[in-house]
Amino acid sequence: MCGIFGIITTEKGLKPSLMKKLTGDLLKVSESRGKESAGVTVLDKEKIRVFKLPKPAHVLKNLSQFNELFVGHPQAVIGHARLVTNGSLEDNQNNQPVIKDGIIGIHNGIVVNVDELWEKHPFIKRKYEVDTEIILSLARYYYEKSSDLAGSVKKTFDELEGAASIALVFEDLNSIVITTNTGSMYLASDKKQVVFASEYNFLKKTLPLSWEIRQVRAEEGFIIDLGNLKKHQFSLKRKNPLIKMSEKKRRIEDLSFYPSFQPPQFEIKATDKIKNDFEKFNKKIGKLKRCTRCILPETVPFIEFDEEGVCNYCRNFQKIEPKGRQILEERVKKFRRQNKPDCLVTFSGGRDSSYGLHYLKRILKMNPITYTYDWGMITDLGRRNQARMTGKLGVEQILNSADIKKKRDYIRKNVLAWLKKPDLGTVPLFMAGDKQYFYYANKVAKELGISLIILCINPYEKTEFKSGFCGVRPNAQVIYRINFQNKMKMAMHYAKAYLANPSYINTSLIDTFSAFVSYYFIPHQYLSFYEYINWDEEQISKTLLGQYNWEVAGDTSTTWRIGDGTASFYNYIYYVLAGFSENDTFRSNQIRQGRMSRDEALKLSSKENQPRWEAIQWYCDTIGVDSRKALSIINATSKRY
Repeated sequence: MCGIFGIITTEKGLKPSLMKKLTGDLLKVSESRGKESAGVTVLDKEKIRVFKLPKPAHVLKNLSQFNELFVGHPQAVIGHARLVTNGSLEDNQNNQPVIKDGIIGIHNGIVVNVDELWEKHPFIKRKYEVDTEIILSLARYYYEKSSDLAGSVKKTFDELEGAASIALVFEDLNSIVITTNTGSMYLASDKKQVVFASEYNFLKKTLPLSWEIRQVRAEEGFIIDLGNLKKHQFSLKRKNPLIKMSEKKRRIEDLSFYPSFQPPQFEIKATDKIKNDFEKFNKKIGKLKRCTRCILPETVPFIEFDEEGVCNYCRNFQKIEPKGRQILEERVKKFRRQNKPDCLVTFSGGRDSSYGLHYLKRILKMNPITYTYDWGMITDLGRRNQARMTGKLGVEQILNSADIKKKRDYIRKNVLAWLKKPDLGTVPLFMAGDKQYFYYANKVAKELGISLIILCINPYEKTEFKSGFCGVRPNAQVIYRINFQNKMKMAMHYAKAYLANPSYINTSLIDTFSAFVSYYFIPHQYLSFYEYINWDEEQISKTLLGQYNWEVAGDTSTTWRIGDGTASFYNYIYYVLAGFSENDTFRSNQIRQGRMSRDEALKLSSKENQPRWEAIQWYCDTIGVDSRKALSIINATSKRY
């Protein structure tokens, strides 16, 4: 998830000024993985200085405290650029590097069983919210019992569930530990210095071209002696020979600020009136005329019924015939690399990309790297499921993090503009911020020299009704493509909406335009996984829940879009104003494909269309919108039924 790095040098190695410059360069590139907080630890012979704050890395490296870290003769640096998961960034103790039990640690990933581990070890006192703390506490506990550094780290990882790439500095040992269970760690060295980082390109962009960069593979680690830079390799999978490391006492000096912090208390604010209004709408929606074959209602854009009550979407539907594993094997054969990444899997942590990753790694025995674009609306549940998959499979995750604060501000401005003049055609503006996903996928693949990008999108998740609300007549095929003329028609609809509602003309404009270009105009030359492998909902759920302890949401029965923070809000809008949502179009395609009966689809969609009040509240709180006011406006808006 986050960006981590480190530099270790000898007395005759990097001068303090060069150490500071390289640290600044690594902070800058690491910020692509997290722009919410940053921190640095610097070691010399006598002390360990730590400075962190809830600001982006580019802010930290321009402060006087950053310069103070390099006064004297620094021997080593570890640094962190954070994408917030566990623990609020406003409580600076949760930011990294984390200090606990005489260890300073940085961590990329998520420990998903952190609460269970604290319960399992009640004799260890918990001080913070951040999951990294448990890694440090367990490492110290096991080391005190055994004096076996590699063994204590291995025992710690034996208990962890999730993803973890870490670097640990000890106040009483003259060594630094780096290890990973996903392979998200790269190392370069010569006789005078060792440099590591969580991505290959971080080192490639900051080090001389002559340096050889190697991956620290999943379940591999190194203990680096600060005295002579000797690298002692160890394994997280098997027992290691005892590695005795020299002791060296250093005092910890924390230069960080810790202002008082009161964690926010979220509550579900949907009033009885809002809930009662929804029940009234729900009854009316239940009386809508629906296709006699699928479950689409009469309010779907451009829907037409024949004399038997069958809609045009059903009449024009063509069944999907997956090409099969054998043809997929043929397609990927020329891309295979022995012990090297051979494909980039676009990875949200949702059920479809999670199963696709499982299949590619476990069944096809490929060597994938996952890519995620985090634009601020991936929920903590979604991030935990990403960590479960990459940690269990030992797969590296490359994450590109947007400026989440800005992105959420853009969403807030567009939601507030929409609430002034509700229009079903412009609801996708709320999701525009994630469309740069495609741009960065192409960029990451090019930087890594990977020619094969794999997209794992469910073929039944057609949402062409969204362009239908813009006046674009959809085709009814499962593989939905929109031609240039219709793209222009959509653009005209948005242009008219902007002119009619000037509140849309805000600071999000450039980002929204970039999203439109990224989604509709840049090349998407990807292999679509589910064009080859049959999409089987039961098999997917069974695999993810059974083999990966995949997490589900507590406020819905479906496993679809549960890691997407926007879905609960916009589907409420579609359902209340139009009488249907993505759930209805999805289940209708399953009926047409022969995957379920109409009666089963009606029962499922009825459950799935119930408001996810908690998720809606999270969304509104996260972007800074009054949920009661927003829901009241939606409920008061004219309906299509």
